[in-house]
Amino acid sequence: MINKRRWTTVFRGLLAATVLVGPAVALGGPAPARADEENPVVEPPRVELVLDVSGSMRARDIDGRSRISVAQQAFNEVVDALPEETQLGIRVLGATYKGKDKQVGCQDTQQIVPVGRVDRVQAKAAVATLRPAGFTPVGLALRSAAADLGTGATARRIVLITDGEDTCAPPDPCEVARELAAQGTKLVVDTLGLAPDEKVRRQLLCIAGATGGTYTAAQSADELTGRIKQLVDRARDTYTAAPTVVGGSARCPDAPLLAPGVYTDREQFSEHRWYRVPVRPGQELRASVSIALDRPVNPDHAVLLRATAPDGRELVRGVDAGSGRTDVVSAGLRWSAAADDDVDADADSDSDGDGDGGTPGPAAGDAAPTTVCLVVSNAFAPRPGTRAAPGMPIELTVDVVASSPDPGGPDLGRGWVLLLLLTLAGLVTGLVAGLLTRWWVATWREN
Repeated sequence: MINKRRWTTVFRGLLAATVLVGPAVALGGPAPARADEENPVVEPPRVELVLDVSGSMRARDIDGRSRISVAQQAFNEVVDALPEETQLGIRVLGATYKGKDKQVGCQDTQQIVPVGRVDRVQAKAAVATLRPAGFTPVGLALRSAAADLGTGATARRIVLITDGEDTCAPPDPCEVARELAAQGTKLVVDTLGLAPDEKVRRQLLCIAGATGGTYTAAQSADELTGRIKQLVDRARDTYTAAPTVVGGSARCPDAPLLAPGVYTDREQFSEHRWYRVPVRPGQELRASVSIALDRPVNPDHAVLLRATAPDGRELVRGVDAGSGRTDVVSAGLRWSAAADDDVDADADSDSDGDGDGGTPGPAAGDAAPTTVCLVVSNAFAPRPGTRAAPGMPIELTVDVVASSPDPGGPDLGRGWVLLLLLTLAGLVTGLVAGLLTRWWVATWREN
C-alpha cells in the first residue's frame, strides 16, 4: 500500500511537470528553459587523479612512512576497486625534473595514465615508478588535467592530492580553478591535503570552492585511500548529469522562464538575479539555491531566495539551510498557487508576465499558469583584494508538483476564542490540582 502511494505521488509530480511543456501560449512568451533531463546520459563518468610528486613528498610523517609511499598504496587500492564503467586518468606534477632551474621545473607535469578504461597492471606499474623530484606546478597541472578530461554532457572530476602549495605561480591554482569554472566546463575539483599546513589548507579550500568541490585533510593511509575511493564513486553516483547553464536577469520581466530542473548561474557580490517559473492553480513551487563561497568574503552574511508576483509583491521568502559545509550557503522555499486566491487573481491579471498588468487572465478553473518570479540575492561583501569577477557560482533547483495541503488537525481557534480556551483550560487544571492536593493532605494526616 505504501509503495502504491509513493508511485502515485511520483506520477502526479511527473504529470504536474508535463503540463508546463506548452506555457508559451498561456504566458505569451517563449517556452521555459528545461534542464537537460529529457535525454538519458550515456557517457561514463570521467575522473583524473592529479598527484604531487615534488621533493616534499619524501617526508616521513604519515604512519611512519613517506607521503609518496602512502599515496602510491592508496592509488593501487583505488585502481583495484575502480568500477568498470568509470574512465580514469592519472597525472603527476614535479615527478621528473630534479634540477634547480625554476622555469624548467615549473613545466614538469605529465599524464602517466590516459583517461579511459584502465589497464590495472599498467596503471599500478606507472605509479610504482614515481619518485619525489622537483617543484609544485599545481596551477599548470590543473589546467592540463581539465584538457585531459575534455568536455561533454556529464561533469568531470579532478582529485588533487598534494602536500604543499603551488611554488610556480603564475598561473595561480585558485585563479585557474575559477577560470575553469567560469568557462562552464562542468568541472569539479576535489582536493586532499597531506600536510597540516594552514597556507596549503587555504589554497586547497579555494581551489575546491571555486568549482563546487570539497577539501579533505588526510592524516593517515586509510583516510587517504577511503577518501579517494569515495570521490571516484561520487563521480559515478552523483554527477551523471550536470546542471543546465542559465543567465538570470536584473528584473523579472526580462528573466528566463524555467521548467523543473537544476540550473547553474553566477552572481556578483550584493546582486539580485531574477528567474520566472509558471505555476498553475493546485500546484506547488519548490525551489532552493546554493552559493559556493569560492573566494574570501566577510562573515555574518547570507543568501536570500524569494518568490514574488510580477508586480513585485512578495509571496514568500526562503529559509536559510545549513549544508554541512562552511563554503556553501543555501536557502529554500515552497509556495502553492492555491494558497492565496487574491494573489492568484492578481498574478493572472499579468499573465503576459511583463509586469504591466496585461489583460485579464482566465478564470482559475481554466488552470491558467501564474508567473512566479524567483529572486536570488546575496549580502556578501568581498575582503580587501578579493576579485569580484567572475561571479560566485550558484545552483538553483526548481520543481513544480501537485500541491500538498497541510495535514488536518483540531482547530483551537484564534484571537479571543483561543484566549478563552486557554483560560478555561488553566482554571480546570488548577481546580483538579487543588482537589488532588487536598485529597493527598487528608490521606497523609490519617496515616
